[in-house]
Amino acid sequence: MENIKFGFKPTHPGEVLKDEIEYRGISQKKLAAQMGISYRMLNQILNERRPITTQIALLFEAALGVPADSLIRLQTNYNMQIASQDKSFVERLAQIRKVAVVV
Repeated sequence: MENIKFGFKPTHPGEVLKDEIEYRGISQKKLAAQMGISYRMLNQILNERRPITTQIALLFEAALGVPADSLIRLQTNYNMQIASQDKSFVERLAQIRKVAVVV
């Protein structure tokens, strides 16, 4: 199996959500309160410093109508792209694959 390659920049779900919130003119503080999460947590997600969990995705779906499964898919694709760009991890995968072929 070859290394996974992606032809585009990884998109964190926070980027999409931030655009949506700005488009709707919703304040982060108001949205955080509505969702029952801290402003800091929301801000970290929107600024791509915290991943989207299943529970948080469901909260966004309830608050904004953005499908939770789409957010989780974005997060998974983002995680895969970031992992595939980690040179030491890619080397580790290559070593495992070499051993797996021999076994």
